[in-house]
Amino acid sequence: MSSVPMRCTIRPMREADLAAVLGVQAECYPEAMQEPGAVVLARLRAAPATCVVACEAGGAPCAYLFAYPSVLGAVTDLGAAFAPAPRPDTLYVHDLAVAPRALGQGLARALAGHLLALGRAQGLAWSALVSVQDSARFWEGLGYRAATPADCAPGRGLASYPADAFYMQRPLA
Repeated sequence: MSSVPMRCTIRPMREADLAAVLGVQAECYPEAMQEPGAVVLARLRAAPATCVVACEAGGAPCAYLFAYPSVLGAVTDLGAAFAPAPRPDTLYVHDLAVAPRALGQGLARALAGHLLALGRAQGLAWSALVSVQDSARFWEGLGYRAATPADCAPGRGLASYPADAFYMQRPLA
């Protein structure tokens, strides 16, 4: 576990956190972008080492981050299960959300930093994600850069997201 601002702690996500994680998701995303509990639970089970939460002292999660080992260019469809790559080169960040009550405490940056360090420790060369809800500036501040649609693997992937979403990537070295 690692400490983050305002007496919060980052720790691995647990199945018991599901209701709180879904609550944060509901506070942060429009209904069309909310993913069902069964999908969220399946993701946690598929990649438990790269799904983390930030908890207020003695409290339930107020922020979360879902990621998994992947390959550069692969984009998980919105609402689809994770398929960790057998020979990954990329830490794919699928979802990062902070409850409105916890905004301004540096939790998003702390969660992302925690996972990027984990990706480096696992020997992964890249991190990638799909930027939504005008979050590009945040991700650019962490070293991500927009990629072209041609950089994404064929398939539904990016097309399953709102029209203003785009693929971003950064080296982990």
